[in-house]
Amino acid sequence: MTLSIPKLRQKWGSMSKEARASVTYALCSIVQKCISFINMPIFTRLMSTDEYGEMTVYSSWSGIFSIVLTLNLAYGSFSPAMLKFEKDRDRYISSIQGIWLVLSGFFLMIYLPLQGFWNDILDLPTLFVIFLILETLSINSINLWSGKKRFDYEYKPVVALTLLMSVANTAVSLAFVLLSEQKGTARIWGHIVVTAAFGIIIFSLNAVRGKSVFHKEYWKYALGFNIPLLAYYLSQMIFNQSDRLMIDHYCGKGKAAIYGVAYTWAMVLIFVLNAINNSYVPWFYKKIKEGREEENAKVANDIAVLMAGLIMCIVIMAPEVILIMGGEKYAEAIWSIPPVAISLLLLFYAQLFINVQFYYEKKKNLVYASIGAAAANIILNAILIPHVSYIAAGYTTMISYMIFAAMNYYTMRKVAKESGFSMKALDIKML
Repeated sequence: MTLSIPKLRQKWGSMSKEARASVTYALCSIVQKCISFINMPIFTRLMSTDEYGEMTVYSSWSGIFSIVLTLNLAYGSFSPAMLKFEKDRDRYISSIQGIWLVLSGFFLMIYLPLQGFWNDILDLPTLFVIFLILETLSINSINLWSGKKRFDYEYKPVVALTLLMSVANTAVSLAFVLLSEQKGTARIWGHIVVTAAFGIIIFSLNAVRGKSVFHKEYWKYALGFNIPLLAYYLSQMIFNQSDRLMIDHYCGKGKAAIYGVAYTWAMVLIFVLNAINNSYVPWFYKKIKEGREEENAKVANDIAVLMAGLIMCIVIMAPEVILIMGGEKYAEAIWSIPPVAISLLLLFYAQLFINVQFYYEKKKNLVYASIGAAAANIILNAILIPHVSYIAAGYTTMISYMIFAAMNYYTMRKVAKESGFSMKALDIKML
């Protein structure tokens, strides 16, 4: 039986603000990813695999720069801080931006005198390195702004900005590529112009509202929380980005582009998972605070079943989707998709365990797990990519996530025993 529009509106109105926020963020992520998939076939056909690989490699370095220049302070410590400093969130956010400015200044002091040396390592020109700094500050400032909105369940501004940036990025990048002979460079230019335009505005808005660049208590809290987690965050970047960088090194930008297309499709659901998790974590933390964490078991199992079903669809649809996304020249990408897609489910399980560790601020063993899994990923890639094929990178990723999830489960059990957290809250089925 179909629902009429009035009934849908009534049902929507009867939902809690938390539920409306979760549904809206999930739908927004789906729309955002649809925009990405609509423009991907266009760019893969307008550009050669080597030109498309330039953007792939640039994006990989972007994730690593984000860790180095921001210490990932828009994550990790951010959610607990929004509860701990609930009455002074704006000043906390502007203080975090102050840390980023200092880190960026230090980086430029190290980079500029020896830019030729660093450019050879990064395989990027100086202009693109400056772009990476600007992009890092822009994106993370937007993440701070949207993170605060999520805690207040103010989803409309976040959704509006997200979709506007996605459309603008596509339109401007397409115009640049069509008007330029150096299409790989033009694609990067289009991306940074849009990101910086919105980022500078949000950065300034955060600064004006917070009226603080330095706050001793907030700097001490944020740095004390996140610095011990740097190995964890870097390991996540290794999982997500080092495959493409090592493929670029051993096999060239063309193969990096092919793997990048495969990885994009295999990990398409990560945006849905992140949207759900961003709304789920505040709810979960409140349940722990109220001593009702066991209510989490059903929610976690429902999400796990949903993710497993969607991942199966991703693998089944891979050949047809890759043909649409990239054409025949990207056909071999299908062999990398199954192991990378399974990695996403393993990441979901690991994140459930990590959420508990973050709440109780028990981070030491998390770092060990991250280092172990990251080391396994790099070693396996170094052995298998040059001797087997770049396709092996997908399987090294899956193995690394298996190690990562298992080690974090073991650590979470220790934290639960020490803190009194009920393990029934994470009585989940391993699908």
